[in-house]
Amino acid sequence: MMRKRILAGSAALIIGALALAGCSAGGGDSNDGNVEMTLWQNSTTGPGQQFWKDAIAAFEKENPGVTIKMQSIQNEDMDGKLQTSLNAGDPPDIFLQRGGGKMAAMVQAGQLMDLTGKIEGDAKENISEGSFKAETYQDKVWAMPLSVLPGGIFYSQDLYTAAGVTENPTTIDELVAANDKLKATGVAPLALGAKDAWPAAHWFYWFALRECAPKTVEETGDSKDFSDPCWLKAAEDLADFAATEPFNDGFLTTSAQQGAGSSAGLVANHQAGGELMGAWDPGVIASLTPDEKPLPDLAWYPFPEVSGGKGEPGSMMGGVDGYSCSAKAPKECVDFLNFVASNDQQTAYYKAFNSPPVNQAAQAEVTEPYLKQILEAYNAAPFVSQWLDTVLGQNVGNALNVAVVSMLAGQSTPQQMIDEANKAGAKG
Repeated sequence: MMRKRILAGSAALIIGALALAGCSAGGGDSNDGNVEMTLWQNSTTGPGQQFWKDAIAAFEKENPGVTIKMQSIQNEDMDGKLQTSLNAGDPPDIFLQRGGGKMAAMVQAGQLMDLTGKIEGDAKENISEGSFKAETYQDKVWAMPLSVLPGGIFYSQDLYTAAGVTENPTTIDELVAANDKLKATGVAPLALGAKDAWPAAHWFYWFALRECAPKTVEETGDSKDFSDPCWLKAAEDLADFAATEPFNDGFLTTSAQQGAGSSAGLVANHQAGGELMGAWDPGVIASLTPDEKPLPDLAWYPFPEVSGGKGEPGSMMGGVDGYSCSAKAPKECVDFLNFVASNDQQTAYYKAFNSPPVNQAAQAEVTEPYLKQILEAYNAAPFVSQWLDTVLGQNVGNALNVAVVSMLAGQSTPQQMIDEANKAGAKG
């Protein structure tokens, strides 16, 4: 699927609106020879949650004696709860893997099962090397990729048409002009759920991808050093863009994916023209429409280019969402990962989450024009970076996200934002 450079790791996020069920982590072999495993995932409502229920039921039917207990955890809570369980030595057997520096830290701590050489069947045959590269660290595979999740701007075609925006913006200047037309119709041009921090930081990530050369992005992922001038230029770009007032009123206190008042909900209910988000967004938006069905007029375009940037035109940000087995999980954990990556399960995953699957046989089943556009842009991109907070690891990534929000709130300058990122990077 991909023959390009890609930063190792996994997309930061998938479907939201979740809740924590009762919390016990790893399972194991019982005295009677039966096997019990725990699965942590982050979809508790609608088709996404039903996919996992159905997949577990089908796997258990094919594997008598194996039981999987699923726990659904709010997306924004997942990282913290998972890290706590890992540190306590009682992690779930199967869990969402965000990749990047976060995955590398788990590997270094001996907390993940090595999947190298254990990928079989449809997963081995129909998932590309590029997708597995996103789940690889030190030449070993640590997670099963399930979904391609690059970002871009998801928008309402009806609202754009009503505002007289007849062509998708390809530059930031064109995006500002389109936003002005949307504001004139009484809708917010772009929804932003800055309460959760990472959606606001996505804007900085994308400006950085346009301003910084791929080599610089890769090197900063390792060094945590933001001294290259392109990082400051990206922060200044975001500050200038924010000054045009493109976001919904109250964006600093708006959540991203929970409820009709979230940024995804504003798009779902035609109160905002669109939002910058990863390819999990169509499924979130669908769960928040009045009839809980996909938004009929949903469309997509890639993040616009900036003038004079050193980034390679057409570069994409996002990556691959995967699932890992904990180091002490039963061997049946790998069997389950191979099962959910099979052709039929990947097709069901795509239909449930409305996001592009990694399995190429399942990709052939994709019908939505915007998902086809995403796959086309992703596969043609000269450079693909994972979400920067994922690449940088939990400590530096979270600090960067908070620093972006502080700047958008008027509490700091672009230079101060970069200073905060460098300060966090120096701590590691």
